[in-house]
Amino acid sequence: MRRRTYLALATATLGGCASTSPGATNDPGTDPGTDPSGTPTPNAYVVETVASGFESPWAVEPLPDRPDLLVTEKPGRLSLVNRETGDTRHVDGTPDVVARGQGGLLDATLGPAYPEKPWLYITYSVGRSDGTTSTRVGRGRLRGLDGDDPRLTGVETLYTAAPFVKSSGHFGSRVAFADGMYVTVGDRQFKNFGPDHVAQDPSNDLGTTLRLAPDGSVPEDNPFVGDPDAADAVFSYGHRNAQGLAVHPDTGVVWETEFGERDGDEINVLRAGANYGWPVADEGCQYGSEKPVGVPHDDREDVSAPAYSWPCGSGGFPPSGATFYQGSAFPWTGDLLVGGLASQYLARFRVDGETVVEADPLLANRGWRGRDVAVGPDGYIYLVIDAGDAPVVRLVPADG
Repeated sequence: MRRRTYLALATATLGGCASTSPGATNDPGTDPGTDPSGTPTPNAYVVETVASGFESPWAVEPLPDRPDLLVTEKPGRLSLVNRETGDTRHVDGTPDVVARGQGGLLDATLGPAYPEKPWLYITYSVGRSDGTTSTRVGRGRLRGLDGDDPRLTGVETLYTAAPFVKSSGHFGSRVAFADGMYVTVGDRQFKNFGPDHVAQDPSNDLGTTLRLAPDGSVPEDNPFVGDPDAADAVFSYGHRNAQGLAVHPDTGVVWETEFGERDGDEINVLRAGANYGWPVADEGCQYGSEKPVGVPHDDREDVSAPAYSWPCGSGGFPPSGATFYQGSAFPWTGDLLVGGLASQYLARFRVDGETVVEADPLLANRGWRGRDVAVGPDGYIYLVIDAGDAPVVRLVPADG
C-alpha cells in the first residue's frame, strides 16, 4: 500500500486584504521572491486585482479563445469578466438554485470540445418542496459573448445525485474532463461515523466521485456497472466533501482534494472502484475533540490512502479548487496548485509520480480564503476569494 505524506502545518498568520482597483498591483509576493541583491528570482510574483465585488464566488474558468473569465457566485449569478480591463457582464440563463448553507451555483467547466461546441457544464444545489436537497450537474450553450447579451441557452439536466436529503452542506461539486466527466458529490454531513455511513455505501451517490459521459449517460466501462449493490455512475467512494479536481497533464489521471473533519484533509489520486476510507479510515479527528474519526488508512488493506494528508493536530488546510500548472509565465510546470480556505493561502505542491511535496506558500498573510484556482491562456494564475464582497485576483511574474 502506498505511504502517505504528512505535513504538520501551522496556521497561517492572518492579514487584511489589500484594496486595489482592476489591474493595480499589490506588494510583490515571495516564493522566495528576491535574491540578496534584490533582483526578482524566477519564482517572484506580484498580485493584481482583476475585478471585485463578487458575492461568495465559487469557480473561475478562463476562456481559451478570448480575454475573459467565467465566474460563478453562490447566490446563482454567472459573470463574464474581461481579464484585461476588469469589465464584468452578467450571463443570463442560469437555472434556479437553492442558495442555502453551502449550496448555490457552484462549479463551471468548459466542455472538452469548446469552443467548437460551446457547452458550459455547471453544478448547483437543487431542492424539493419537502426541504430536501441534492447536487446536480447540467450544461448549456454559451451564446452572445461578443455582444451586450451574453447568455446560457438550452440548459439541460444531466445528472442529479441520489438520494435527496435534508441538509444544506457538503454538496461537493467540482467537474473535470478526462476519459469522461468526473463530478464530486459530498457526504451531505452525515455524522454516523462507522461502516453504515453513506460514503461507505456505493449504492448511493453521496460521498462519491461520479464518472459520466459528456451527455450525462453512464459509460459502460464504469467500475460498478452491472453490480446490483452499487450505483452505475459511481467511480470512487469513501469521500467526505471534495471541492477540487485536477487532471494530471501527462498521465490523464484525475486528482482530487477533499475536506476532512477536524484536519484530515486529503489530496487523492482517483482510481476506478476504489474506497478512500471516509469515515472508517481517516487521519482527522472529530470536531471539538482529539477523538479519531476512524483508524489510519495504513491499518486497513481495503482502502486507498491519500497521496498527501494533514493529520489531526496539524492545523489542517483545508483544500478547495485545484489545478496543475501548465504555462510559461512561471517555472512551475506540473506543480499542483490548491486553494486553501482556513489556512488562507495558495499552496503549490511539487509532484513526482504520486509523491507530493509542498513548496513555499503563495499569497500568505493576506487573509484570503482561496476557493478556486485556474491558469489562464496567458500563463497567469487566477484565484477567486471566498468572501461576501470578494475580488478575483491573479499572480503575474514580478519581472513582467
